[in-house]
Amino acid sequence: MRVLITGSNGFIAKNLIVTLMKMPNIEILKYTRDDTKDNLVKLIREADFIFHLAGVNRPKNNNEFYEGNTNLTKEIVNIIEKYNKQIPILFSSSIQVGNNNDYSKSKEEAENIIQDYAIKNKVNCFIYRLPNVFGKWSKPNYNSVIATWCYNITRDIDIQVNNRDTQLILVYIGDVVHAFIEHLYLNNTKGIFYKVKTIYKKTLGEIEELLYKFKESRKTLLIPNIAIGFERVLYATYLSYLPKNRFSYKLSGHKDARGTFYEVLKTIDSGQLGISTTKPGITRGNHYHNTKNEKFLVIKGNALIELRDIFSNEIIQYNVSDNELEIVEMIPGYTHNITNTGNEEMILLIWANENYDPNKPDTNFVEV
Repeated sequence: MRVLITGSNGFIAKNLIVTLMKMPNIEILKYTRDDTKDNLVKLIREADFIFHLAGVNRPKNNNEFYEGNTNLTKEIVNIIEKYNKQIPILFSSSIQVGNNNDYSKSKEEAENIIQDYAIKNKVNCFIYRLPNVFGKWSKPNYNSVIATWCYNITRDIDIQVNNRDTQLILVYIGDVVHAFIEHLYLNNTKGIFYKVKTIYKKTLGEIEELLYKFKESRKTLLIPNIAIGFERVLYATYLSYLPKNRFSYKLSGHKDARGTFYEVLKTIDSGQLGISTTKPGITRGNHYHNTKNEKFLVIKGNALIELRDIFSNEIIQYNVSDNELEIVEMIPGYTHNITNTGNEEMILLIWANENYDPNKPDTNFVEV
C-alpha cells in the first residue's frame, strides 16, 4: 500500500512516519510545502491512501490560512477526481472549528470539501477534529504549551502561567498515530468524523506541577506515578526535551570503611531502590525492622546473608552470588546481616517497601 502524507515534516507526521516504517507492505510518499504542484500530482497518482496533515496555524497573514488549509485540500481532491481515482483521505482538523476565526473557518471549509468528495465518489474519508496534541518532536513556542514548557524547564528557563485554572483538552501523539493507522485497514466505515479515544483534561496548574516534579525528581529521587495514564505520557514527552548534555545526573551517596551506599530512586507508593558496595570480609546490617521489609539481590560477588528471629537462637543462612541471581527477603522481626565472603567488592541491590524517613527509620540494632 502506498501511503501519501502531506505536511510530512510536521510534528504529527514525523511520529506517524516512524510507525508506518515498521509496518510491512507500506510505501511512504511524502509531500511538504517545498514540493512543487507537479510533484503533488505525481504522488497522488501513486497513492492508495492519503493522510492529509498539512496545514497552516501560524501564518504571516490570514490569507495563508485559506491557502494552506482550504485551497490545498481542494487541489488534492481536484487531482484525485481528474485522474478518476478513489483514494481514502484522513484529514487532521481542529476542535477550533466553529470559533469563527480565519483558522477555524479555513479548517471547516477543508472539512466540507472532503465530505463532498467522500459522498460524491463513495469513498471512505476520516476527519479528526484534534484538540491539543502533545508528545515528542513537537516544536517549542509553536505547536503546544506543553512543548514550550518542557523545553524551558529542562533548560532552567522560566515559564509563564497566566491562569493556572485554565483547562486544556489534550491527546497524546502515540494515541493519535494509533487511531490514524487503524483506518488503513477499516472498510465500510460509518460516518466521517472521528475522535481519539483517550482524551485528557488537565489544568495548566496541574501540568506545571507535574513538570516541575519531574525536574526535581533528580534531586529528591522521588519518581511520580509515571507507569500509567497522563503522567506516563507526559513524562515521556518531558524526557524528549532534555538537552543532550543533561541525559545523566549524579547520585549523592555515603562512603565509609565498609563500602558505599546510594539511594537510586524513590516512589510514591512502592518504596525505594538502593545499591551498596561492601569490601571483602566486611559484615553489614545486624538490625531488624518492625514493619519495613526489604529484598536483597547480590549482583556482583559472593555473600552470606543471615537472619534470626529476635526471639530465637536459630540462624537462617543463604549463600548467594552473581552466578545464580537469588532474591532474599528481609522479614520483619528478623535481625539480619550480609557478609562479603568473596575476594572482591560485593555489590548489593536493595529494595525497601517504604522510603527512608530519618525521623522514623524503623531500624533496631541487634546482632544476628
